[in-house]
Amino acid sequence: MLFSLLLFTSCKKDHVDATTTQTLQSSINDMASSLTTIKQIKFNEALYILKTFGVEAEGDVNELKALGQLIDGKKVPEILSLADQVAQKNGIEWASTAPPSLGEMNIFGDESAKESDPNDVRASSLNLAAQLSGDTGNGPTSMQIIPRLVDNAGNPVSFTGAALETTLEVFSNGVKLSTAKNLMQDNNFRGFNLKFSSLLASKIVDNKIDITVSVKTTAKTFKMSKIGLDVNPNALKVPVAPKTDSTVIVQDPNAVIDPSNPTGTTPGTVTDPNATTPTQPKQPTADPKNTVSKFLNNVSSQNLKAAFDASSNPSWGSYESFSNPTSGFGAVKNVSVKNITTNATNPNVSSVSATYDVTDKNGKTTSLRATFGLKSVNGEWKISSYKINP
Repeated sequence: MLFSLLLFTSCKKDHVDATTTQTLQSSINDMASSLTTIKQIKFNEALYILKTFGVEAEGDVNELKALGQLIDGKKVPEILSLADQVAQKNGIEWASTAPPSLGEMNIFGDESAKESDPNDVRASSLNLAAQLSGDTGNGPTSMQIIPRLVDNAGNPVSFTGAALETTLEVFSNGVKLSTAKNLMQDNNFRGFNLKFSSLLASKIVDNKIDITVSVKTTAKTFKMSKIGLDVNPNALKVPVAPKTDSTVIVQDPNAVIDPSNPTGTTPGTVTDPNATTPTQPKQPTADPKNTVSKFLNNVSSQNLKAAFDASSNPSWGSYESFSNPTSGFGAVKNVSVKNITTNATNPNVSSVSATYDVTDKNGKTTSLRATFGLKSVNGEWKISSYKINP
């Protein structure tokens, strides 16, 4: 009997085994069983913090898989330390050294209400307040968004010790710009501080955003939206435009340079030593396919200003036309590049072929083969033409 007890004890794991969901749960249970009751509660809270805020995934199954990858091989102190970092990064009032504060947490359990469930908050609806803040003289720099659970009469509901998962989603013209999460532990929740500097100016239509906040209780998820909120355009994020050398003469892209006589002088001509030598245009040193690759990556990430700056294509028109969310590159959600090849190049012009898949905002994916024409401008390759091949 003593031998069996020793064998059982020696098989218990002291670190996370995320090989499968079953080994993940088994190893976590082993680790928790060696802790005191209070430590077990804080350990479960830490796992909940990491599963909810430490990974990017949709749905419980995917969140568990992502959590397993995050903590695989880690021991209890490492998990507690990681949860402290995640809580601090997300502005959550939680610490591994503080008393238990999130009620009964179980990342593998169901969400049905228990006899004493602090997350089983009885409310009728959700109210949402949004006010501009951070004005330093050039207009507001952020927006404070505060949700409140209310009863039938519109009065705030009183509760404490909860851990209600609260999510903020920010949109403009129907396109999601950002998502943030936090925990509502009582109805004095400070809400979210949305900094305008975190929003790309190129993605904001008419200087307005829409916001949606959801609060998840045990019995119900409450949701409310506000549409057409004004933002300060001067505080939005604008990518830094690439620097160009203003002293360089722009070269005629149609000019042909004789490699045996790059200066264009007639053989035998005596050059006046006191004459001023004209500045030669810079020649690109980078591979032109790098410009196409960066262009497609910027379109994929919707950094459309940087993509537009990498072009000099009259057929694309103005930036507004180029970035149009309906008829322009603003309609693109994702670009998956398969192959990029440089076809031909000389110091002035180049041709690059690219094969890639484009997914639009409606989720439709189209496979494309395109040819990009490029020209040399101030020592840089710029996209000057674009043709989709059959």
